[in-house]
Amino acid sequence: MKICIRAHDLGVKGTPGILGELNRLGIDGVQMVCYKAYEDIPYKSGAITPEKAKAIAAAFSDAGAIIPLIGAYFNPVHSNPEKVATCKGIFGEYLKIAKDMGCNVVGSETGSFNDDKWTYHPRNRTEEALQTVVATFSELCDIGADYDAVVAMEGAAGHVCYDVDTLERAQKMMNRSNTRVIFDLYNYLDESNQGDYLKILEKGLDVFGDRILLFHMKDCQFINGGKPNQVPFGTGDMDLKTVLRMIKAHDENAVLTLEGTTGDYIRGAVSTIREIWEQV
Repeated sequence: MKICIRAHDLGVKGTPGILGELNRLGIDGVQMVCYKAYEDIPYKSGAITPEKAKAIAAAFSDAGAIIPLIGAYFNPVHSNPEKVATCKGIFGEYLKIAKDMGCNVVGSETGSFNDDKWTYHPRNRTEEALQTVVATFSELCDIGADYDAVVAMEGAAGHVCYDVDTLERAQKMMNRSNTRVIFDLYNYLDESNQGDYLKILEKGLDVFGDRILLFHMKDCQFINGGKPNQVPFGTGDMDLKTVLRMIKAHDENAVLTLEGTTGDYIRGAVSTIREIWEQV
């Protein structure tokens, strides 16, 4: 098992700062969103280069740290087609340099018709939306195939791939061998299904199997009549022992990536994961 974290959740920027925090906190690596972690890699075309990617990879390798995923999240069903084209182009650029960075996987969520809010919209759950996502991610997979790179997809209740079944259907419709799944249990929860979170995890493990690239580690407070509220990992209502037991039974070499746990909560979250993992 490896514990990772989003690089920009560490509260520092630049390779030396990131690696210093990983060492201080006992974390194995990062989910890398370059434009949030580096001042000199903005979110625009041409910002990431093979030279920059190779420098990051070399430093991480020397430090014994890993980058299991490059994040280049964008909204494929945004109402502005120019923005979609630009974002898709940037995603493609990351696919082309992924191996230079020591990671051959680039990931995104599947978007929402609420544009930059990334929240539920009735059109998200239409065939039109799913077909758009399938076409977009199929094209990205085809780009990635030329560079031995993989496209990872993440579902969420408020997005087009709003549950396990819909994400599974999208991947079957794509029919591409170079796609994987980012499994974020919290993302699938809303006011209607939060009590079934262990069943959702069980189904996801069964349906996606070895296509799961990594697990996002989140915790939450359950809200009667409302959407669950995310809180730092280890401080909420989830039965983390059962969650981690199920993940370990599925894959004892799983990559567990903290997302949204920051500051002083990080060290406790890492300790909680390691302690529970040893117990289960």
